[in-house]
Order: sequence, then structure tokens, then C-alpha cells
Amino acid sequence: MRIIRRKIELKRVEGPGWKMLYGRRKTGKTFLVQNFTDYDEFFFVGRDGTVYDRINGGTLTVGEFMNLFPRLLKGGNVVVDEFHRLPGRFLDILHAHAGTGEMTLITSTLWLARRTLLGSESPLLGIVRPLQVGLIDEREIIVELSREVAGRELIEASSYLREPLLVPIYKKPIREFLTDYLHSSGSMVKELIGEAFTEEERELTAIYEAVMKGVADGKETSTELSSLLFSRGLIEKDNPGVLQRYLAILAGMGILRKIQVVGKKRKKFVYRHASPLLDLHFYLEAKYAYTELETPREFIRKTVDEKVPRHVEDFIESLLAKIYGLRPVRIEKPQLELDVALEGFKKLELVGEVKWKNRVKGEEVKRIEDKLGKFSCRKVLIVPSAEVLERKPEGIEILTPEDLLGLARESLENAVKPQDP
Repeated sequence: MRIIRRKIELKRVEGPGWKMLYGRRKTGKTFLVQNFTDYDEFFFVGRDGTVYDRINGGTLTVGEFMNLFPRLLKGGNVVVDEFHRLPGRFLDILHAHAGTGEMTLITSTLWLARRTLLGSESPLLGIVRPLQVGLIDEREIIVELSREVAGRELIEASSYLREPLLVPIYKKPIREFLTDYLHSSGSMVKELIGEAFTEEERELTAIYEAVMKGVADGKETSTELSSLLFSRGLIEKDNPGVLQRYLAILAGMGILRKIQVVGKKRKKFVYRHASPLLDLHFYLEAKYAYTELETPREFIRKTVDEKVPRHVEDFIESLLAKIYGLRPVRIEKPQLELDVALEGFKKLELVGEVKWKNRVKGEEVKRIEDKLGKFSCRKVLIVPSAEVLERKPEGIEILTPEDLLGLARESLENAVKPQDP
């Protein structure tokens, strides 16, 4: 069985104190804690409120668990998975016993992110350490997959297998695998959002889904998304400010990436899906309603081929950002739109283009030289292999999948090695 140990996340999760792991469903929160951390008690709260004892077997009622919980804290390290399903008074119990023992809480709800993690009046503020668990780190997935695949397939597969759900079932080639998966199991992808909405927020589900479809369809700013939702009658006014709380929640839970646009006096951001799998799903929903209407496999494959280069660009940009400790940004000027733009402290440190194709002609190389030549920082061109270039660009570093793998391996080793006391 293919298992990614997730050493970077483990290093963050390890250590004393109370911790709260949060994030979207199926990002491996439970698997990580259950298989790679130390604990004495492990409880899972079912949808009906039944508390399951994963260590000793059997079940507890909510009342029994509430009475037992303070004593459990005194006896060691306690894990409570999907704790948001417990009554609100559980937070009061936590507050009353703050600092006792070791505890890990796990949740996958949006409302909890807003009220419990982001809220200034949260009863847990300051007594638990919130840790977001998102997709697998780019460096770790590319290093692990290099045991099985190489070259173009390594980069394309790594872009999608950051999604933990796909790791154990992946079969190469990745484009065929994605097509088959979405064609047969597309309706299940929506469940990755899971308990993102409670009963009280069910009427808001349409807004969140419209935002996610809009982002997948290329509407990346709050202005574009506001116009879309207003035209569909989902918001009363075409006002980008209205959308900010929805975008903040989706970004806060790691469902959307929030990227700053540089070169503007006023702060401006663009939004993209963090998961390329969700991006594919919501794009297919926006274009074809593919989970409701019978959609030919060929339509899905065409969409996969259309989206893969863009997802590869995002993956490479995020990978290089992690390797060099930089932040992805967007350039405001359309004629200078870049595939990769990484900023240090208020300064561009690296710019680049990704040409994910079988042939890059000389005139295209010249256009890349002209575009990147306008920037006084490190310049890179990423290609599936050096052989696709009709000629090598001047003053621009070429990076291939093998180069990216070497950089990722070195960065990963540094990231997970123990720090000197």
C-alpha cells in the first residue's frame, strides 16, 4: 500500500500541549494522528453523537463521555476526533480544565474555523494550538513518488496526488487515471467538503458552491465573483465586500488559495483552488453539470488535458516557494503575466515561465527572454525536458523535473531534520 508519512506535518504536530487539527475532509488528519503520533486514549464522535472508544472498543453516550473526560485528561494524551459534534458545553469543560494533560482535537467544519479558531471571543483562544492540515507538501509528494515514476509523469502526478484521497489508488498515466476517477466517482468529490456547513448554514451552501464553481471557471477576483453571484440571484447587491467573509472562510480552511497582486496601491487578491482535483470537479460542474447529467468520458478527458498545464504551473510555483521560503504573488500588468512570481520581503526574488509542451520553438524562447528580461531577479524556465527547447534561452536558468526533484529532496531533508537545542 502506498503511504506518505508526511514528515513535515508530523514535525508540526509533535510536541506538548493542547492542539487542534483542522482542515477540509480527507486531508489525512485522522490518519496522521492515529498512525504516527503517541496517545493513550482515542475517541471518535459519530454524527448521532455516539462516542466511539478506538482503543478499548465499545461506545459511550455524550453524558458518559463528558463525565469521564476530565479524569482522562489527568491520565495522559487524549485524542477527540470530530469533536465539533459534541454539545457546546464541551468547550466550557475544555476551558475549565485548560492546561491539564495532553490533548489533540480534530475537526473538519467551516463554522468551527470561524467561531472557534478565528473568533476573538473563542473559549479555546490561547489554550489550544491550531494547526491546519491541508494537502500533502509539494516537496514530500514529489520525493515519495520519484520511487515509482519520473519526468513529466512525476510532476503531473505530484500535482494531483497532494490530495491524500488519491494516493493509494493512483495508477499511471495520471491523465487517464483522473479521467476514469472523475467519470466513475465524480459525485463523491463534493464530499471532500464534507461537514463544511452545519444545519444553520445550509442556505449558504449555494453561495459557497457558486464561489467554488466560479473560481474553477477562471473568475479569480472578488469583483468577478460578486458579479457572478449577483447575476444568479445569490446575493442582493453586486458588492465585492459582501463576499469577503465567504472567501475568508474558504481560504482559512485551505479550500482556496489567496494570492496577493503586487503593483497596486490598494491591496488586491486573486483566488484559486488549493486542490487541483476540486478545481477539475467544480469546472466540470460549471460547464457540464457532470454529476447530474450523463457526460461522455471524452468531455472529461478533454477538460483534464486542458487543466493539467495550469495545475502543473501552480504546483511548480508552490514547490519553488517552499524550497526558497518565498511567497507567490501576481503581477498586475497583463503583458507581464507570469506563470511563476515569488516575492521575498517586498521584493521579487524569482520569476519564471512554465512551458509544459513537447516543443518550444525559437521565437517562443525569444518572447520568454523579452518578458523575463524586464525583471532584475533570478529567472527560470521550467520544461518537461531540456530536449523540448529549440534553443536555450540566454540569462535564464532551465529547470527540468530532475532538477526540481533534487531541489525538493534537499529542502525536505532540511525541513524535517531535528533542530539543535
